[in-house]
Amino acid sequence: MNDDAMILAGIKVLDAASFIAGPVATTIMADFGADVIKVEPPMGDGYRKLSTLAGMPQAEEHYHWQVDNRSKRGLHLDLTSEAGREVLYRLVAEADVFVTNFMPGVREKLGLRYEDLAPLNSRLIYGSMSAYGETGPEAGQTGFDTTAYWARSGLMDLVRPDPSGDPARSMPGMGDHPTGVALLSAILLALYRRERTGRGGMAHTSLLANGIWSNVFMAQAALCGAEVPQRPRREAATNALSNHYRTKDQRWFILTAANEEKEWTRFPDAIGHPELSTDPRFVSQQARQENASALVAIMDEIFARQDLDYWRKAFGANRITVGEVAKTEDILHSAQARAAGITVPAAGAAFGAELTVDSPLWIEGAAKQAPRPAPELGEHTLEILAEAGYDAAGIDDLRVRGALGADF
Repeated sequence: MNDDAMILAGIKVLDAASFIAGPVATTIMADFGADVIKVEPPMGDGYRKLSTLAGMPQAEEHYHWQVDNRSKRGLHLDLTSEAGREVLYRLVAEADVFVTNFMPGVREKLGLRYEDLAPLNSRLIYGSMSAYGETGPEAGQTGFDTTAYWARSGLMDLVRPDPSGDPARSMPGMGDHPTGVALLSAILLALYRRERTGRGGMAHTSLLANGIWSNVFMAQAALCGAEVPQRPRREAATNALSNHYRTKDQRWFILTAANEEKEWTRFPDAIGHPELSTDPRFVSQQARQENASALVAIMDEIFARQDLDYWRKAFGANRITVGEVAKTEDILHSAQARAAGITVPAAGAAFGAELTVDSPLWIEGAAKQAPRPAPELGEHTLEILAEAGYDAAGIDDLRVRGALGADF
């Protein structure tokens, strides 16, 4: 693959972020050819150990680390030491982008605030990820996607199968990954401005901002003074054509009729029950809404008579919008995911699989980096230090002064 064909070839990125949302942004930059240096403390990013937590899927490889830090180079530095900061500052002076999600107090202690780094490089784009934003009474509060994106946005309260039941738990990293794409967008906008003005600057986003953005339909309703209702149980839905149903083989699918009146003209024939179109309870949209529970019960009985594959073909033949409620394992055999480039070949045994999930952005005519294994802790430290101008004596000096940790 020709590096010159990749949009971000020649862009140098320092990833001094931990866990998920910040590193996701730099992973996508690496996918498009940027040279991303993963800066970790000597003990490593705590995210490396996530799969050891109770309840996480167990596999021989650290799948989470590979997908969120692939194609980067690894450098470990003790930024609590003056010598470690000296190295980082030298790298910052030549970098295009610096990304961190350290808390404000940690940034100040380590000399990593925007105002600390900007004087070193007027063209630097400083990407900041936070839980609740850069300003305000909660700006310095810790948070994860479960707390800041999912719980605080209203999504956790609204997305539950029973309005009287428990709030719905999110999946690991569910808010981190779209928030990482948002940070990437901010960084790229800042790079675009730099192309026009020659000036760097700070680009930032937060988990809370992206959680509310994901819930913006209901959030804006609330801002307009509307009362946001809890979603009813599926049996009590007011639109039977925007609901989910179970098939004979115990699989589920969901119908979504954005234009119910138009969809209804095809729907009774599609499911083999044309008599429903003349049933007085269902002849109009208002009638279907008033008798939605009865229609849901009828459709429950109908759909339970055939397997999912039967209904997949019936809906496809009649242009009915439907989504299968997939099991995560279905991605293993998804021809669509493979054909659309959603899953791509993984280079190297470290991935523990033949395929990995690609980042969800493509530019026609622009190549993407074939995913390379994520770095081992400090794997490229000597290489990066040499590129930064340190000779053997200089590296030994850094060791003595504690820049590289006690065991390097």
